[in-house]
Amino acid sequence: MILPWHQKAFAKLRQMIDQNHLPHALLITGVEKIGKFELANQLIKTLLCKNKSCGECKNCQSLEKDNPRKLLDHSVLIRRSHYPNMIYCCNELNDSGTLSKEIRVDQIRAFCESLEKTAQELQIGMIFYADQLNINAANSLLKTLEEPRKNTLIILLAHNPSSLPATILSRCQSIHINPTFNESSVAWVSSHIEEDKREDFSAVQLLENSHGVPFRAVEDLKGNYFLQYQNWQNHLLEIATNPVKANESEVFDGQELEVLNCLQQLVTQAIRLKTLRKEGALLELNKVIEKTPAKYFFQLLDDINRAISMSQTSVNIKLLLDNILIVWSHITHLKKYPVITNPREN
Repeated sequence: MILPWHQKAFAKLRQMIDQNHLPHALLITGVEKIGKFELANQLIKTLLCKNKSCGECKNCQSLEKDNPRKLLDHSVLIRRSHYPNMIYCCNELNDSGTLSKEIRVDQIRAFCESLEKTAQELQIGMIFYADQLNINAANSLLKTLEEPRKNTLIILLAHNPSSLPATILSRCQSIHINPTFNESSVAWVSSHIEEDKREDFSAVQLLENSHGVPFRAVEDLKGNYFLQYQNWQNHLLEIATNPVKANESEVFDGQELEVLNCLQQLVTQAIRLKTLRKEGALLELNKVIEKTPAKYFFQLLDDINRAISMSQTSVNIKLLLDNILIVWSHITHLKKYPVITNPREN
């Protein structure tokens, strides 16, 4: 089944298949949790199943048994699919038993060697995520991308394609999955909210808060995270509509970075709605958008991003957040955007 927000990307893949123009190397990109792996799996089932991903044939059932994202308790170079001519490559436990932060050159060598074997049926190799390739691994992959064996498809998944070498990018056909805010995606999110919670949560708001990433929207409902997030969000909106509330910032004590991330999402959402001239699910945010020039939102977002980066240093993060909140509390009636001074280390 094609996910609603994958329709456009899959239509391009379907056209490539129908016109017999599917490349030997495909790069599927999009933000984290947008479903790149799921789109790749749908493509593979379409290629291997005579009935276009029926879910019942031998090949479809073989692929359903695969779980290559599950963390193993031992070190491996590559993983093999239940479909005999398919392999996966991702970051794995290294010899010391810790999860590697990158895909290593020895893994790519094993990956390429496996794809060099002759096979009558389509051979498929998937790398996730290609932006985790170290420089030696990326260089080792080049020859196979340049001179693949006949009847071979290499699929690379990447959150951030700009971190890939130009030599890799130039040898792949790219398919991008965009964030989504349309009705079919909202309906999908709504259908994945537990029935007893549907009255308490707006699927539209969840999708907006997740920047148009449905899987993330659903994941945020797990545990108490979203309730806590809603409390931060509600208090931030109170500050923007009632500036004296900025004096009650002690409710954020110990959670300054999380609150900065929450405000970053609010301002990003405001910019999107302001640009599209649309109203969102948050009535208070709509009021703030109506009274605030777009340029102030962009300037504030720059300051928030800078503050989040600075939070990784020895800066006084509480003072940093307080400075941001002072501007946020006056955002609807600023005459001139102020310079936010960087708080010094205590």
